[in-house]
Amino acid sequence: MNYLSTRSETAAADLATALRRGLAPDGGLYVPESIPRLDPASLPGAPGLPATAVQLLAPYFSGSTLAADLADICTEALELPLPLIDFEPGHSWILELFHGPTAAFKDFAARFLAACMGRLRAEHEPIQTVIVATSGDTGGAVAAAFHRRPGFRVVILYPEGRVSARQAHQLGAFGDNVHAFRVQGNFDDCQRLAKQALNHPPLNRTLHLTSANSISIGRLLPQISYYAHASLQLWRELSRPVDVIVPTGNLGNALACILAREMGLPIGEVVLATNANRTLPDYFSGLDYRGRPGLATLANAMDVGDPSNFERLAWFYRDRDLRDADVRAVSVDDGTIRRTIRRTDAAQGMALCPHTACAIEVLHQRRESGITTPHLIAATAHPAKFNEVVEPLLGRTIEPPPALAELLNRPSHAEPLAANFASLGQALHKMAAG
Repeated sequence: MNYLSTRSETAAADLATALRRGLAPDGGLYVPESIPRLDPASLPGAPGLPATAVQLLAPYFSGSTLAADLADICTEALELPLPLIDFEPGHSWILELFHGPTAAFKDFAARFLAACMGRLRAEHEPIQTVIVATSGDTGGAVAAAFHRRPGFRVVILYPEGRVSARQAHQLGAFGDNVHAFRVQGNFDDCQRLAKQALNHPPLNRTLHLTSANSISIGRLLPQISYYAHASLQLWRELSRPVDVIVPTGNLGNALACILAREMGLPIGEVVLATNANRTLPDYFSGLDYRGRPGLATLANAMDVGDPSNFERLAWFYRDRDLRDADVRAVSVDDGTIRRTIRRTDAAQGMALCPHTACAIEVLHQRRESGITTPHLIAATAHPAKFNEVVEPLLGRTIEPPPALAELLNRPSHAEPLAANFASLGQALHKMAAG
C-alpha cells in the first residue's frame, strides 16, 4: 500500500518512506491511499493483541520491505498487558492502556514505531534524530522506545510548567541519546517548532530528522489494533457494537478508533472527551473549525488548541460530512474533573487520571441523558503520573507502578529553550556537535 499527503502536493510514498520522513515534504500528514474493509465474523479470535494487530495491519504493510517483519514487530512492541475492566457490569468497560514502561497509552505506538524504524535503518547510515513535541506523555513513551537504540537520538520539546512534576521528571530522566528541552510556551508552540524543524531542509540534511508525534503514520496504525481487539472481544460477548469514549487532545488516539470503525470493526458512536480546550466540541456542535492557543488544565496531556490530526480526520471524510459520521465531542472543565475523580473513587474505589476522568464524566452525562448502549472507555494514563492532582482529592497515596518508580528515582535534567525556531536550531546544532 502507498501513502499520500493530506495536502496532495507530494507524490505517493511507500510505508518505509512515510515512516522515515514523518511529515510529507509539502507539510501534510501521510495517510493510507485506502482503508481496507474487514468482516468481523471472518476474523478468528486472536489470543492476544499482537496477533490481532498482525491481522489488522497486514494490508497497510502490503508491498513494504517491513511486511515480512510485521509479526515480529507486533510481538516486540505490543506484548503489553491490556486489561478490560467491568465498570458498569454488562454495560460499560474500561480498557486500561497504561501498563507499558511509561504508564501511558502512548507506549504501544511509540514502541511500534521504534521497532519499525530500527529495522529500516542500515548500519552504515548516519544517526537519525527523532524530534517529538509532547504535552506530557508522548515524550516519555518515545524516549523509552528509542532509549539506547543504536543509530537514533531523541529530542523532546515540552512546555515548561505545563506538564505534571512526575511527567517532567520522567522526560529528563533517560539521558544517553535522549535530550529534553523545556520550552517557554505551550504545547502548540512545541508542536509548531517540531513541524518547522521537519520542514527545514538544511536542518534535515544535518540531523536526518523524523517525527514520533501522532503526525507519524507509524504512531497511528498500531493504535487501531487495541480498539479492534477490545471491540471484537465485546462483540462476541454482546452480539452488538459498543460506543467508545476516548480522551483526546491531538486527536491521534481517537482517530485510530474511528479508523477501526471504518475498517468494519464493531464500533458504534465515537465520543471525544476533551478538557476545557473546546476546539473539537465547538466544531462538532456546528461551528467552523478554529485552532486556538491551548489552555492549561488538570488534564494537561490534552491541552491542545489546534489538534494536528484534525487534518487527517478531515481528509478521510473529504467526500462526506464529518458531522454526520457518528462522532461527538464533549468538553469537561477542571471542576468537573475533580468531582468525577472523587465520585468514582467513592463509588467504586477506582483512582482515575484527569484524562480518563473526562471520559468517565462523558459516560455519566450520557447515562443521565438516557443513552443505555454498551460503552468502552479508553483509560489513557496511570493516576500516579498525576499525583499532585489525584492524591489531594482522594486523601490517599497512589503508588507508581514499578517502571515509573524506577524512572522517578533517576536524576533528571532538561535544557531551557525559547519558543522560537532560531533557538531550537542553535540548540540542535550544539547537541549534534557535542
